[in-house]
Amino acid sequence: MLLSACRIDMHVMPRQNPLSRSDFYPDQRSARPPVEGTVARGQLHEDTYFYTGKIGNSPGDVMPFPVTKEVLARGRERFNIFCAPCHSRLGDGNGFVPSRGFARKPPSYHIPRLEKAPLGYFFDVITNGFGIMPDYASQIPPADRWDIVAYVRALQLSQNATMADVPAGQKIPSQPPKFREPGSGATLPILDTRPETKPEAKEDSK
Repeated sequence: MLLSACRIDMHVMPRQNPLSRSDFYPDQRSARPPVEGTVARGQLHEDTYFYTGKIGNSPGDVMPFPVTKEVLARGRERFNIFCAPCHSRLGDGNGFVPSRGFARKPPSYHIPRLEKAPLGYFFDVITNGFGIMPDYASQIPPADRWDIVAYVRALQLSQNATMADVPAGQKIPSQPPKFREPGSGATLPILDTRPETKPEAKEDSK
């Protein structure tokens, strides 16, 4: 009788269960630490100011990218989600959470101390927290944090604007929006974006 077989070394390879003991290494750890100086993909963070808001040890007062309408719109969206529950949508500290008996009311963005605070200060507070406010580094990526900072500054300017800051032709107060459909509890209202038409003047009847 002639028997034949094949090797299965490649199919049954030596392996270690996660965090199991290994006699191969002096410290007997099968899970090896990263090589010193290893940087994970996407975690290089070469632009220190973008990721910290600081120049040296002091907060900077410039945005790391141009502030556009899209940046402010994104900042308002993120602000209303993460910040408004405590700080309110106006940034005056009268949000929903303090109104329900929270131990400490957050300060208004419109007090002199915070009106003079550099932009990097707000970025650092969002990143690392302040007092009883937790950090939001894990929930809000750096770019969105800067968008929120830009929107906070816009909020501050809006509460202290003068007539000289109003663009030419802008009515004060702004005209309320007109809705084509008012919406219900289950649907959102639909804005009427059609241009206004002036009524035709009636001819005087003789």
